[in-house]
Amino acid sequence: MKKILFLAALLTATITSHAQTQKDFGKLHWLAGTWQSTNNKPGEIDTETWQIASTTTMTGTGITLKGKDTVFVEHLQLVVNGNAIYYMARVGKSLKAVPFKLTQITADSFTCENPEHDFPKKITYQLEGNRIKAAISGDGKAINYEFVKLPAHKQ
Repeated sequence: MKKILFLAALLTATITSHAQTQKDFGKLHWLAGTWQSTNNKPGEIDTETWQIASTTTMTGTGITLKGKDTVFVEHLQLVVNGNAIYYMARVGKSLKAVPFKLTQITADSFTCENPEHDFPKKITYQLEGNRIKAAISGDGKAINYEFVKLPAHKQ
């Protein structure tokens, strides 16, 4: 009988945890759209475009243009994996994405971390109206980004 009660409690905890993960994933949908950096280096334009691909995946692309040349590309995903959410970043032609586990989430912000990665170790996004303040940081170094959401017709 104790074994049955334990298994029932474990199953309930697993279902509850998965439901919470799905609920948290829905909190990320504000990220959908195209965002353009307002604090670029002179002569550069940085954008991030995010789409809701499914109930468990958002896909994104970060691009830096210098004139008409693409000088940086980053392939991004936010994915539900088991009872956790991961921010996956794949830079340039690399075949392997670096996972950052979601460690904090609110209705308008999230933080993802990977303490084993060289840099960054932490990624944060904070929504403020139609703007995002984002940062990558680790080992005493931080790079801040500010984005504004582009109207749908400019995306």
